Amino acid sequence: MPRSTPSEQQVDAEGVQATLDAWERSGTELHSLMVLRHGSVVAEGWWSPYSAGRRHLLYSLSKTFTATAAALASGEGLLDLDDTLLSHFPELDADVTDPRSRAIRLRHVAAMASGHDHETLPEALAEDPANPVRGFLRLPPQAEPGTLFAYNQPCTFSLGAVVQRRSGRTLTQYLRPLLDRLGAGPVGWLSRDGVELGFSGLHARTEDVARLGQLYLSGGRWEGEQLLPDGWVAEATRSHVATDGEPNPDWRQGYGFQVWQSRHGYRGDGAFGQFCLVLPEQDAVVVTTAATEDMQTLLDAVWEHLLPALGAEGDLDADARLAERLAGLRLRPAGDGGAVEGRWAGHRTVTPGERTPDGLDALELSEGPEGWTLTLHQAGELFTVPLGAGDWAVGDAQGADGPVPVAVSAGPVTTADGTSALAVAVLLLETPHALDLTLHADGQADVAWRTVPLHRGRLAEMRCPV
Repeated sequence: MPRSTPSEQQVDAEGVQATLDAWERSGTELHSLMVLRHGSVVAEGWWSPYSAGRRHLLYSLSKTFTATAAALASGEGLLDLDDTLLSHFPELDADVTDPRSRAIRLRHVAAMASGHDHETLPEALAEDPANPVRGFLRLPPQAEPGTLFAYNQPCTFSLGAVVQRRSGRTLTQYLRPLLDRLGAGPVGWLSRDGVELGFSGLHARTEDVARLGQLYLSGGRWEGEQLLPDGWVAEATRSHVATDGEPNPDWRQGYGFQVWQSRHGYRGDGAFGQFCLVLPEQDAVVVTTAATEDMQTLLDAVWEHLLPALGAEGDLDADARLAERLAGLRLRPAGDGGAVEGRWAGHRTVTPGERTPDGLDALELSEGPEGWTLTLHQAGELFTVPLGAGDWAVGDAQGADGPVPVAVSAGPVTTADGTSALAVAVLLLETPHALDLTLHADGQADVAWRTVPLHRGRLAEMRCPV
């Protein structure tokens, strides 16, 4: 994408600085930021050891890509939003007897308005683990389709399953020509029994998300060519169903086709702060990847500090100060500094906790010819990471399923009871997730997720699918 300076595109760089300051004060962990105005990137940064070329798990921001695939399929005549969902699965006709289930249309599942009043994924999988669409259609809605909002993963799964059935390709395969036209890089998508999830699981670079956001901001046009059906963006990004019951203000503005309305503009939205904010009034796109459980605070900083800077006068000195700061963004390593010492070597038992990974019961720290390594024992599997002392060591963990990109740092700390311990942080670089470990001198270790994954409990799976 074209690059420019903030001041050249009427963006006050001090507003971007203030946004970064607000995130730091709140303790919000960002992994990347990209700001576009008038089609040019005016600010971009990655908190090292995260980097521009690294794909990142987008969680529910994946939904907007699924809706985009449905737009393409609609344009090709493979589906119509007024089709019933059941019409695309005629083999299920005898199984689905509830009239409301039979009346669910594609536009209803696109808008999270199937008529169900709650998340149905566990029930759909319990009804039919091998066919979640059948399980979903077998659950009678509590209201007429189209009248009630409920954030409901089987809605999106079903929409994506229709695209995959009608096109004969996975979502990534079907979207690839569009992604190529946008200049996006390789992506990966988690799947279930050969069907990509649709509602989550997409891994893509920050810039790939920004390109999709710019496509929507431009009404589906890219370099003068209409890539999405004419009128799709306007229809997809208006509110189709009220979301008044949501607890946070930016989730109470209504829902489109796999797109949230915001207090300003609209957005694709994924757990832990994966955002693609599209701001038509400001002709801007803002993309973040992050690891926060307080997503509203992340957005509040954008509205308070960044939004007023879009369209404001800037200057070259402020541009330079911002560029220097963005180039030096960095997550703090574990510990208080200092080397890993031999006294920390050996086997430790993991103390169970609410956020301890399932099946993780022991770990072992050892020193070899190439330095220190840490091996985690999870349900009989070994997961070995290279250890960085005082700084981040970026490399591949070795697990049962092959290499997993990680960054690891370690350093001594003094615990609350005054004893000495070794702190270790393991960032799983293709996800928002990290493990925080404390190795105690008494042979015990505390291990906890910083943010608990919504998919995949095995450490060996915490990477982009290949």
